[in-house]
Amino acid sequence: MSSSELTPESVPRAQGMPMLGLGTWENDNPDQCVDSVRTALEMGYRHIDTAQAYGNEDAVGDGIAAADVDRDEIFLATKVWISNLDYEDVLETTQKSLDRLGTDYLDLLYVHWPSRTYEPAATLEAFDELYDEGTIRNIGVSNFEPRHIDEAREHLDAPIFANQVETHPMLQQTELREYAREHDVEIVAYSPLARGDVFEVDVLTEIAEKHGVSEAQVSLAWLRENDITAIPKATSEAHIRDNWESLSLELDDEDLRKIDNIDRTRRKVDPGFAPW
Repeated sequence: MSSSELTPESVPRAQGMPMLGLGTWENDNPDQCVDSVRTALEMGYRHIDTAQAYGNEDAVGDGIAAADVDRDEIFLATKVWISNLDYEDVLETTQKSLDRLGTDYLDLLYVHWPSRTYEPAATLEAFDELYDEGTIRNIGVSNFEPRHIDEAREHLDAPIFANQVETHPMLQQTELREYAREHDVEIVAYSPLARGDVFEVDVLTEIAEKHGVSEAQVSLAWLRENDITAIPKATSEAHIRDNWESLSLELDDEDLRKIDNIDRTRRKVDPGFAPW
């Protein structure tokens, strides 16, 4: 499929979630954020990811409103920050997120990290309540290790839909991916381009040159081939389009094997409150 033939229907879905989305981490210039969200949606993206901690939910909402795309066609996700995970705070701050985003429901709401005010019983009771009333259509967790997911599943009535974690060719998350497959949890990859480091890996450059594409497209195609949803951050139209065109790239078995064998681990997001 050529890039000119790509449509929203070209994006494979994981249990209804488009497997390529627009990430908005650090997209904190309001005008730029509005423009990037609008540009992505009008290009064909139908998955937008944000978070309370990003400070851009207002701008994301304005970008959605500016695009000529119906809300019910968009898979919209945000995350509850670690200072807002008490029962009452989850309910209150989620409503504030909805107001900022200009919507009355979320397709996916994540616990951003299992840290600070996170207490599984109280936090997840609030998530269950939001799910039962239809305010959120799916419950997600982010930066959870298998032990945290096991614990969360003990407290939740609703299923855990997704775990959003840093994943890219230099942090392949093999054990976590296997756990997710066994428990029917989707993996959503943030920083899928390793914050630009994919451009510095010889294996990825060789494969990119072979196919006449960018290293970013190679990384995104590798994730897709491994049933991982990717939400690369991009602000310029050129980068948004380059990521979009990764949908046209088909890696062969040799390409996939070479990427699988990249022998390095480079975690780009590692705050002091991380659970690992």
